[in-house]
Amino acid sequence: MFSADLKQYGPEAPPSKPPRPAEARRYCRRLATRHYENFTVASLLLPRRLRQHFFNVYAYCRWADDLGDDTGDRQQSLALLQWWESQLHDCYAGRTTHPVFVALIETIRQFDIPADPFLDLLVAFRRDQQVTRYESFGQLLDYCRYSANPVGRLVLHLGKCCTGDLARLADSICTGLQLANFWQDVARDFDIGRIYLPQADCRRFGYTESDFAARRCNDAFRRLLAEEVARAEQWLRRGLPLVDLVPRELRLEVAVFVQGGLAVLDAIRRRGYDVWTYHPEVSKLNKVRLLAKCWWRLRRGTHTGGKP
Repeated sequence: MFSADLKQYGPEAPPSKPPRPAEARRYCRRLATRHYENFTVASLLLPRRLRQHFFNVYAYCRWADDLGDDTGDRQQSLALLQWWESQLHDCYAGRTTHPVFVALIETIRQFDIPADPFLDLLVAFRRDQQVTRYESFGQLLDYCRYSANPVGRLVLHLGKCCTGDLARLADSICTGLQLANFWQDVARDFDIGRIYLPQADCRRFGYTESDFAARRCNDAFRRLLAEEVARAEQWLRRGLPLVDLVPRELRLEVAVFVQGGLAVLDAIRRRGYDVWTYHPEVSKLNKVRLLAKCWWRLRRGTHTGGKP
């Protein structure tokens, strides 16, 4: 489906008139709701006045992600990401032709969003074309600074509350969510040539590149992943105070994302850290339960304490 969109709207597309704003908004809405169930469910938690703006931001992120991962050619991906950045600069200059940017410019102007978080995401997508291993946990955190943290800051901008303290809490949550995703997807990432488990930690626990190739879930791997899962949980819990500090209309959304990340980590633990054989996920039923628990805890003011 992305290949068809790229053909129609990419740099090689034949010249055409920019879509009307209403058409561009519909495109972003379709793009957001057709991809990931989690985003569709999360969008229903948002106040109606913010949903379209979240769709517009998501569409930008979705295109950037697909340009980086769906071409199968690293040099082509880098060239397309450079084109996408030029489209972003044109958007900030008031020149828009791509449907994503025709819709996004309304969001940027209404919420006075700077270009930095959008540009930072492109740093991460470029890095994915050039870096497949991370030596230290600190280097991995630097990647999260670009791949995940800008998303939280964009959400804060939509809530008109992107201040220093709140941004730091959002960074902690987004880093924790990114790490949870990495540990959930060890097998999938290795299949496309990437290892996000820090190399120094792999050596410390005695888990080698040949163990990755053999997809071994041995004692060394379990101890390695247990440490990384605990780290991800620390980052998520460190950001939990943000739930009380964002505008009321965003609190359930933020709480659900944090508790969803914690639920993924618990799913990894319940599988005995065997992410090679199983892909730990939160079932639909447990997602409903999680949502209900978050709603109830927000009513009682006890959401920052317990597990999902």
